[in-house]
Amino acid sequence: MATELTNAQLTEQLGKLSVDGDTYWLMFGAILVFFMQAGFGMLEVGCISQKNTKNILVKNVLDACFGCIIYWTFGFGIAFGDATGSDGFAGDNNFLLTESTFYADRMYNQNTAGKYLEDDYEFGAGYNYAFFFFQFAFAATCATIVSGAVAERIRFEAYVVYAFLLIGFVYPVVACWGWNGDGAFSAWSGDKDDVLFGCGAVDFAGSGVVHMTGGVAALSGAIWAGPRNGRFGPNGEVNSLPEQNPIFAALGTFILWVGWYGFNGASTLYITHYSGVAAKVMVVSTIGAAAAGFSSVIFHKFMHNTVDLGAALNGVLGGLVSITGACAVIEPYGAFIIGLIGGVVYQLSAMLLESLKIDDCVNAAPVHMFCGMWGVIAAGLFATEQNYSNAYYSDRAEDCAGIFYGGNGSTLGANICFMICIILWVGATTSVMFGSLKAAGLLRLTDEQQATGMDILEHGGPAWVEFQTISNGAPTKYSKVDPDVEIAPPSKVAVSN
Repeated sequence: MATELTNAQLTEQLGKLSVDGDTYWLMFGAILVFFMQAGFGMLEVGCISQKNTKNILVKNVLDACFGCIIYWTFGFGIAFGDATGSDGFAGDNNFLLTESTFYADRMYNQNTAGKYLEDDYEFGAGYNYAFFFFQFAFAATCATIVSGAVAERIRFEAYVVYAFLLIGFVYPVVACWGWNGDGAFSAWSGDKDDVLFGCGAVDFAGSGVVHMTGGVAALSGAIWAGPRNGRFGPNGEVNSLPEQNPIFAALGTFILWVGWYGFNGASTLYITHYSGVAAKVMVVSTIGAAAAGFSSVIFHKFMHNTVDLGAALNGVLGGLVSITGACAVIEPYGAFIIGLIGGVVYQLSAMLLESLKIDDCVNAAPVHMFCGMWGVIAAGLFATEQNYSNAYYSDRAEDCAGIFYGGNGSTLGANICFMICIILWVGATTSVMFGSLKAAGLLRLTDEQQATGMDILEHGGPAWVEFQTISNGAPTKYSKVDPDVEIAPPSKVAVSN
């Protein structure tokens, strides 16, 4: 005999289903974002020489390993713990996921055939664990941005230090500012009197929090490490260095593009009542990426008369970065304009770094820092009142819309303040870190070590057997070499570039 449910019981069951759906949504998004590590790995391998293949892949794997341990230990607590006592600077609890919210709810009662306990359907342990997983994937992404920029000339010890500090301290502070409900610049407080200029900084999925943080750190590292040997000639000429395989770079870019749908789409944090916002986020992200890829290629064609693959790939990534902060508050035509400008921002900033003799192997700073800056500004220009209301709070949407849509400029002002503080904070902390490593002799490889390559120095030999150095007509046998031991330059018959 069927049992009829009362309205209260039906509401309870629907509530439980919505929590489960929201938890799954975050887990799905986290998996996509985490898989972006594979995309970064392929992109970076494609852009560096063959003799450093293993080195860059090891760093990508360890970004996830180090990142998980460090973020679990204290990074998550700094980012999303209680920040009221520090005036929104950093959280001060929930280290090691020890807070009661990770244990109190969503447990099953084994004595009632797996049914939930009576009062156990509110957001609790299950959702909070999914939220941690999602945020960890963002933190790992931030660290990986740096590894490509400083590839082929920094010591492994330096990588360990910057990964530890960036994931454990520098990035979590910025995440607290922008995404913690108590954060200094956060727009996520429901009380407009508690947010900067009555609106807070709109950085929905992280043009500033993730990409500017990683991009500024990448630029700092590239400056302190100096250029790779041979990148710039004695008279200022720019030399192209060997790149391994454009196929890897293209594959990595497509993996990143797919992962970005989790990066931006799942930043709604819930799918219940937010499915429309999430779907629109994915559409505007696609439009922004496409527009930027197009404008970057056209700009490069105009300047150099070639249809360049690198311009297309980095243009797409620059468009995705540009759209990330504003993706929930703009219309598709706004995304098109933001993307078009983002492609040009990438090209101009890459030219700027070359003119300043700054060697960024994968153009991480142009893609992530400069396009991230544009993305933060764009949110204050193109946010519409209705979209702001859907994604944030309706009671302040009229004032907090972008200035192109009748807003009073508060969002733009808050976003510019946020952008400046990210540059100052990340630039200062990473400069101290990289400068200290350089002073201690732990930052840069010697010229001889760069010529040999990190795969031989640290990782037991080259990744590709057919590209081993040839000596007297036969492949040499490789063994691990102490990085502190001076190594003779390779033979003129070496083909291990």
